[in-house]
Amino acid sequence: MDLIFFLLFASIAVGCGISLVVQKHPIASALSLIGVMGSLAVLYLLLGAEFIAAVQLIVYAGAIMVLFVFVIMLLNAAEEAPSRKTNWPSRLLGVPLLAVFVALLAYLFDKMSPSLGTVTFGAFTTGGKQIGRSLFNNYLLPFEVTSVLVLIAILGAIVLARKEID
Repeated sequence: MDLIFFLLFASIAVGCGISLVVQKHPIASALSLIGVMGSLAVLYLLLGAEFIAAVQLIVYAGAIMVLFVFVIMLLNAAEEAPSRKTNWPSRLLGVPLLAVFVALLAYLFDKMSPSLGTVTFGAFTTGGKQIGRSLFNNYLLPFEVTSVLVLIAILGAIVLARKEID
């Protein structure tokens, strides 16, 4: 059953990743990225890493994607204009060269990586509480500095958007 869920959500992640790249409208790309982040969270759950899955959903799919959508809306990004240049060599050669490149990478990865055991559900039995304690005890300052930097980025986007409107 785990294999079926893995194949299902891995294919969703790959499909949303392809959709992310080929979309012409930035909001549709952001929604595709949310699909990738959500399916990655489910893959983390299949590995038994509940804390990382929750962080994936809360931080990436929730907070950062909301920021992306706000920045896109503030900058008033429209649909991408089609190019007037004809790029037939890239269209003709792109897919076969990509397939050869991916096959070469898969072969090299298979030959160079050490053989590992199989991953089983629930193998990560510890870590959630330890990660939380470490985050809020040892790494509280970097955590808060990151939140302040995100706030500064939002304010910078608002300032840039106002200058374009005026």
